Amino acid sequence: MTTQAFDPNKAQNLAEIEKQFAVKAVEHAQTYWNLLEKVPPANLKLTKQDDEIYEHFKRDFPEIFVEPYERITKLDEDMMKSKEGKEKWRKFIESYKDTVKDYNFGSLIRTNARDEYSETNTIFTTRIQFYAYEIARNRLGLNDKAHELAKEEAEKEKIKEEKAKEKGKKKANGKS
Repeated sequence: MTTQAFDPNKAQNLAEIEKQFAVKAVEHAQTYWNLLEKVPPANLKLTKQDDEIYEHFKRDFPEIFVEPYERITKLDEDMMKSKEGKEKWRKFIESYKDTVKDYNFGSLIRTNARDEYSETNTIFTTRIQFYAYEIARNRLGLNDKAHELAKEEAEKEKIKEEKAKEKGKKKANGKS
């Protein structure tokens, strides 16, 4: 085993590692969507530091916290990835290095809080950016529509499963 320090800037992008990160990000998104289905967003607590993250987000990004909160409902990816945006976010993200587990781990976030996760409504962010936006969305009632969508989706899935079970029972009993 080598004793040389690992330099992430010189590391290769290995396809298998990237796939594992993607799988984790998708699992996190599915878990969060399931939470939105079962728990009213105002009652969700995502971390032990929700209050601190929310206040810090409001303090560092006051331009986003303008009613009716469209810039929280719909993410401005260009603003987040502009030179100024990246620098501002970098400082915010790094401040959680010692307090939030996996603070810089990749996460999927919905670009529009009114819709579900989809290929066109999802971008890749860090976990702390996910927390900042989703805590704000939950506290400001901006995820209420997603909560209703998730509940409707779950109910449709339940009905579909019940119909499939019933169809299976009829086949087992020799009926078509």
